[in-house]
Amino acid sequence: MTDEAAVAENEAEDTDAGEFEAEENDAEENEAEDEVEDSDAEDTDAPVGEDLVARLEREGDIAADYLEELLDIADLDGDLDMDVEADRAAVSIVGADLSQLVGPDGKVLEALQELTRLAVYRETGDRSRLMLDISGFRADKRSRLTKLGEDAAAEVKASGEPMSLDPMSPFERKIVHDAVAAAGLRSESEGVEPRRYVVVLPAD
Repeated sequence: MTDEAAVAENEAEDTDAGEFEAEENDAEENEAEDEVEDSDAEDTDAPVGEDLVARLEREGDIAADYLEELLDIADLDGDLDMDVEADRAAVSIVGADLSQLVGPDGKVLEALQELTRLAVYRETGDRSRLMLDISGFRADKRSRLTKLGEDAAAEVKASGEPMSLDPMSPFERKIVHDAVAAAGLRSESEGVEPRRYVVVLPAD
């Protein structure tokens, strides 16, 4: 083998190794996200200990104080409701017209939720998974996505063929996964963010 041929072969081997490593990393990232979604699904019915409840109630209080200040600054009227759902603090704001705090497809709501979580982190030093809802936007969305998952499961049962849904956020996919599982079928997340989507699979 000539020196040039040897160099070319080594470069080819390096390229193959790099491509394999990239594919392996992609697979690990997809697997890690699925584990996170599975973990979230399991958390839905997880028991909450007294110490955790106390910590989450404190998170809710901190969040409520922060949001009350925000409402005052924006000169908006809103009633706050605090709760603990599974292992998350949950705060809801209800008012006559708070659509500007929800924004198109809930984008402003998502930003406010992150800001509220940061406010909690600043006070406690612990990362928060607090959920914020405004004017029932998340509750309505959860209901619609649950229906979507149920309808998709019914269609897959009837056809026996896998069904791919439109791209969704991790929060949205989790709701659909839960609905499909409750219907007795399996589902998987495929694709790459922000175009990652749910595939509903027929029974084995």
